[in-house]
Amino acid sequence: MSALDSFPNPCPERHYRIEMECPEFTCLCPKTGQPDFAVIRISYVPDRLCVELKSLKLYLWGFRDHGGFHEAVTNRILDDLVAAIAPRSLRVVGDFNVRGGIRTQVIVQYPNPEGGPEVAGG
Repeated sequence: MSALDSFPNPCPERHYRIEMECPEFTCLCPKTGQPDFAVIRISYVPDRLCVELKSLKLYLWGFRDHGGFHEAVTNRILDDLVAAIAPRSLRVVGDFNVRGGIRTQVIVQYPNPEGGPEVAGG
């Protein structure tokens, strides 16, 4: 996986939300080795750092050769972003294409709200 780079938040005194979408995300099914396609949506309120977009793109493209269940992949993206930029809050949605007649959407948040994401409007 490529490293996630950051830059100083130009307005750290203000709480504002940054939303990004990667509509061409792919990873590999750990059972079959077949590609899984998804839209990854990232929404965060920065603290001192913001994620640099080119590094985010290269990081997400790094999953193309990575086998992982949808749940594991989405949680790893959240964990890696938290480690890289320490945001005030962060939400990652992995909206995976239909496989076997079932569409999967994994929603993870930081900090983890009491009772899980559904309590926080997920």
